[in-house]
Amino acid sequence: MTSAAPAQPAHIAMFSIAAHGHVNPSIEVIRELVARGHRVSYAIPAAFADKVAATGATPVVYTSTLPTDEDPEAWGTELIDNLEPFLDDAVQALPQLAAAFEGDEPDLVLHDITSYPAPVLAHRWGVPAVSLSPNLVAWEGYEQEVAEPMFAPLKASERGRAYYARFAAWLTGNGLSGDVDRFQGRPRRSLVLIPRALQPHADRVDGAVHTFVGACQGDRGADQGGWTRPAHAEGKKVVLVSLGSTFTKQPAFYRACVDAFAELPDWHLVLQIGAHTDEAELGAVPAHVEVHRWVPQLDILRQADAFITHAGAGGSQEGLATGTPMVAVPQAVDQFGNADMLVSLGVARHVPMAEADAATLREAVLALTADPEVASRAREIRTRMAAEGGTRQAADLIEAELLS
Repeated sequence: MTSAAPAQPAHIAMFSIAAHGHVNPSIEVIRELVARGHRVSYAIPAAFADKVAATGATPVVYTSTLPTDEDPEAWGTELIDNLEPFLDDAVQALPQLAAAFEGDEPDLVLHDITSYPAPVLAHRWGVPAVSLSPNLVAWEGYEQEVAEPMFAPLKASERGRAYYARFAAWLTGNGLSGDVDRFQGRPRRSLVLIPRALQPHADRVDGAVHTFVGACQGDRGADQGGWTRPAHAEGKKVVLVSLGSTFTKQPAFYRACVDAFAELPDWHLVLQIGAHTDEAELGAVPAHVEVHRWVPQLDILRQADAFITHAGAGGSQEGLATGTPMVAVPQAVDQFGNADMLVSLGVARHVPMAEADAATLREAVLALTADPEVASRAREIRTRMAAEGGTRQAADLIEAELLS
């Protein structure tokens, strides 16, 4: 923990996008900064304004052109389809945000890794910027080992060359270096909102730039509510199933989860199906299965014995923080890497979606929960995570930036 003297109340601006996986990881940090007396202005699309306001921060609403969690298919299927929207959004959002803060510029800028206008504005205003990363960060050698092989075909394509040229021109036109890769992957200062245990090659991450503060969860009761174990579930083991908020159009998978525990009356299944599956598609479910669109995930995990998850960054670290064995069924992007990390930690099984039938899911859960070594490793990781400091450590480090 930092021992710096408390910072004087300051105006801090936070910038993010309208996506649960990018807002939720840092929302408790914002709440803590407000509680410490700082004035926080939070730039966010309207869909998340109420969530931001609940922390005590002031939402600064801007119009975004990014696809939302409600329309995951709008992201397309190719790598470039996932990159262009962020640049398009940044170009159109920058004038909005500059106007919104004109005459009320902050003392410090915080930003999600996807918010490209934020470091541009910090440069324009002459104030420090701190990246809040909700997932893994680059290590020494990352460019050569991962980025170059991944992006080489894109950079050789006509569409890719046009994207990088446009991005570089936008950066230089705003007084920054035209090095797109460095802008995207090498921030000046970064707080990493995942446990060090989830970071590949953590020993090769530059500690002068990146500080792992672990899960910044808070109580979340005000936002998510709590979960009460039904009377008929007393004495039973509990398994939670959640694929997060985006990739939830999976009725066959959810049915497989129901079937996996249908003949196990000593288990109670809590099934979150999200916004894109109709409960009627699941058919009849046994009495020891409860189905919801959304659940207070963290509160359930504190009481659960197993977690079937898509291995998003948020869910993965919540499972680790509560010491809950996990069956990882990744759906996209970084979730596959998270799944592999969880397996390497000895607290999870990785089940590919194509193999996630009832028998496989049931066997994975029963094997994990019966293994005392899994329980021991889960306890050890939970203890290490608690020592990383979480929300208070993140707020201390942010205040240290105000004093520097």
